Amino acid sequence: MLLSHTRWYYRALQLLALCLLLVAFRTDNPRDPGRVEHLADFKSKHVKPRHVDVWLPDGYPQPGRKYAVLYMNDGQNLYHPATAYGGVAWEVDSTLAALGGQVRDVIVVGIWNTDLRFAEYAPAKPYQLMPAVRREQLARERPGQPLSDAYLRFVVEELKPYIDKHYRTDKRRQSTFIGGSSMGGLISLYAALEYPKVFGGAACISTHWPLSLQDNTPDFTNAMLRYLADKLPQGKRRPRLYFDYGTATLDARYEVHQLRIDSLLRAKGYDTQHWQTLKFEGAAHNEGSWKKRFATPARFLLGAQPR
Repeated sequence: MLLSHTRWYYRALQLLALCLLLVAFRTDNPRDPGRVEHLADFKSKHVKPRHVDVWLPDGYPQPGRKYAVLYMNDGQNLYHPATAYGGVAWEVDSTLAALGGQVRDVIVVGIWNTDLRFAEYAPAKPYQLMPAVRREQLARERPGQPLSDAYLRFVVEELKPYIDKHYRTDKRRQSTFIGGSSMGGLISLYAALEYPKVFGGAACISTHWPLSLQDNTPDFTNAMLRYLADKLPQGKRRPRLYFDYGTATLDARYEVHQLRIDSLLRAKGYDTQHWQTLKFEGAAHNEGSWKKRFATPARFLLGAQPR
């Protein structure tokens, strides 16, 4: 009789230990980050072919559900360390999976860059507003004229229709966003302003306002302010705009520019529902820093919608 009770006691302890182990596993392990579909050498009549990676969340597709879409520049840096610059990926998939109900159901379309990255990401119309001497200086540093208008035609006229056709997307502007870092932040802002009927918001992370890597002159920011003064949408077409910057390495240059952009947005009536600028003390200009804070712009763009 005593032996039977002893066996029962140890069996109960084993079951309790197993239950505790399962609870710990569910608590300590992140949600399934879903899967990434690779579209190799996506063709375009506007720009050079490039790879596109489409992240689909765990459980996609859910019956009767449509998904918001976040287009992101420098797409090779988003998911896989093997393709990311410096071997550090943003881990956008894991971050969004961990956010769960804090953000809407979303698909992320990572658009790889090419050797023409600067030309494709430099906003063409503000670029032309700079003094000729400054454009000549930049051309010597980074040869070639901006190709950003052609790049955005590729995104809007070719890539977006493909994504909308092949995936269960919510095609409306209030469910379509674009984002990126550094020069990718500039082209994201430009996209939201050039195509206000397509994009409902932009995440501009560590936005590279100077354009140059050699100096920190205000020429492009001056031109961008002129452009923004005319192009910033009002009323129902007002996009959600997220900006941020760090204080280390290349990011240390950005605050003086960002404060001027913020001043214009404030003067144009942009409030905290449609605009956010954050400063990250000690953050450097690299994928590791952007990985750490990606959840912040994700919540801003994909969380509760403005009135």
